[in-house]
Amino acid sequence: MQRRNFIQLSTLAGIGLSLPMGGLLNACESHPEHSLKYKNLTADLLKEWCDGMLRVQINNPLNLEEHGALGCPSCAHIHGRCMDAVYPFLYMADSTGDKKYVEGAKLVMLWAENNVSQEDGAWTVIKNPKSWKGITVFGAIALAEALHYHGHVLDEETRTAWTARLEKAGQYIYNTFTIDFTNINYPGTAVYGLNLMGDILNRDDFKNKSKTLASQVKGYFTANEGLLFGECKKSSSKLSEKGLHGVDLGYNVEETLNGLVMYALKEKDEELLKILTKSLNSHLEFMLPDGAWDNSWGNRMYKWSYWGSRTCDGSQPAFGMMAHVNPAFGTAAVKNTELLQSCTADGLLHGGPGFIEAGIPACVHHTFAHAKPLAAMLDHWEHLPEINTKAALPRSTADGVKHYKDLDVFLFARGDWRGTVSAYDAEYHYKYDFRQASGGALGVLYHNKVGLLCAASMAKYEMVEKNNQQLQPGKDICLTPRVEVYKDEVWYTNLYDLPATVTSKDELGTIELLAHVNLKNVDREELVGTASKFDISYKCDTDKIEIKVSSKQDIKAQTAFVLPIVSPSSDVVTVVSEKKITIQKSDGLVTIEANTPIKTKAIAGERTFNMVPGVEALPVEVFFEEANKELILSLTVS
Repeated sequence: MQRRNFIQLSTLAGIGLSLPMGGLLNACESHPEHSLKYKNLTADLLKEWCDGMLRVQINNPLNLEEHGALGCPSCAHIHGRCMDAVYPFLYMADSTGDKKYVEGAKLVMLWAENNVSQEDGAWTVIKNPKSWKGITVFGAIALAEALHYHGHVLDEETRTAWTARLEKAGQYIYNTFTIDFTNINYPGTAVYGLNLMGDILNRDDFKNKSKTLASQVKGYFTANEGLLFGECKKSSSKLSEKGLHGVDLGYNVEETLNGLVMYALKEKDEELLKILTKSLNSHLEFMLPDGAWDNSWGNRMYKWSYWGSRTCDGSQPAFGMMAHVNPAFGTAAVKNTELLQSCTADGLLHGGPGFIEAGIPACVHHTFAHAKPLAAMLDHWEHLPEINTKAALPRSTADGVKHYKDLDVFLFARGDWRGTVSAYDAEYHYKYDFRQASGGALGVLYHNKVGLLCAASMAKYEMVEKNNQQLQPGKDICLTPRVEVYKDEVWYTNLYDLPATVTSKDELGTIELLAHVNLKNVDREELVGTASKFDISYKCDTDKIEIKVSSKQDIKAQTAFVLPIVSPSSDVVTVVSEKKITIQKSDGLVTIEANTPIKTKAIAGERTFNMVPGVEALPVEVFFEEANKELILSLTVS
């Protein structure tokens, strides 16, 4: 098959999007100059990652159980999906002419065939043949793009063998995938995967099934904001008590929306492109000014890494390829890539902004997954719209408060402050509680001058996917701001109060969000014998954030409000008085004051570290005293 770019800007001719065709063509013609900085960033980061992966690749022909795999600096096992690196490796081989990348690609494929390849055409997530096979769709897309764009760098024997192996994988996906057989990221991504393989392999049956899935997936966008849903067990089977669908921002922007955008552009699916345009705009409102994805509320946030999701591919294709529709999509692609670069050390992507300073080793899974979309962007470069940072992100210019009805999540902004308050009650599993920010909790607090100040973690860190998460180092201390009581060694907190309600108002320059919450344990049993009903008020004006916690009930047990502040150990903390501390950051001084003494939870060392979202923090807490019927904390930045 003649090599060509499947997704071209010209495919948009006749599609009724928000820019006229002439504007699209002009953007295409001018983008090499305006977007060169982004192209160089992408190319340099991809090379850094590929070289980093080669450095950890295992070369041990005497042990075929590990020979060719990518060794992981943080995990005691080999990640079964490491063959996904075949695509970025072959891209680098083609663009540099360096044979070491061809050898790297051959080795990861060799390892996969020796260890995770199955007779039915699937690949498994680990060596166990009974383990999860759905990941076959991601490996198949990687192999398909590698063969299509760069197969000419391979010898004929290898190219023929890999093409035959690709067809077996495609057949497995064709036979197995339905729109609701599991989380929506699998069938959603298969829309593009089957279409791509159908063209490469001349399989019309693959393309027909792709078209069927594409038609069905159009029903998986929420009624009000058009957010993609289906990240739950089973993907379309159960609404929450509040009537909400399972939505995970990380999986959506880094995986499913990529595949759907690439399919819709390729096949000129105007109806799907309109749906995706609305959805991308809604998702984009959750990008923080530094390019981070605020997935504090997402129901699979146990894999939240601040820049995205631990085992997904990255948001660059979905947003970069649609930058002709909204230039801010291009800004998102650039800013997120810059954030990924800042989290990279020794050639590998680390799982959050705090990993490097805290000395937490990188999981190689982040790198081989996120290298693929960078290769895809470079392979489509001549046909991409203009991509730069000329257009502001929505959250960079936001002012006021917005309620997302499909999530029961509030975003607020005033001056340099940005925040998220969540009462989202949809659960990933419905049997086991992997609690994201909920119960009227503050999921994120961000300041334009000093960056991230608060970021939710799981209520209790759980290895929900033991093969895809890193072990928590040291003591697990929840980073989500909360009210808490320990009674008979049982933890009660508003984080487990899924029916919690939040109201908002914006008057006289001050935003207030008021959460009405109950303290509950992990089994959703309400606290008795002391105050369990609390109001949490979050007030924001241009100068400060004020948090007020109160109860009309008698507080008979030790009750605290915990406010973990994101702070690497290099920040200097000064105790000004028992009710006032400061944290000196590189770009400003954060001052925390309270009406009762400010304490810090017992930790080993100067900071606690949490894998979700991958930051160090200072776990500040204040306690109700007999003379105080309410707790008041304030944060200012100077």
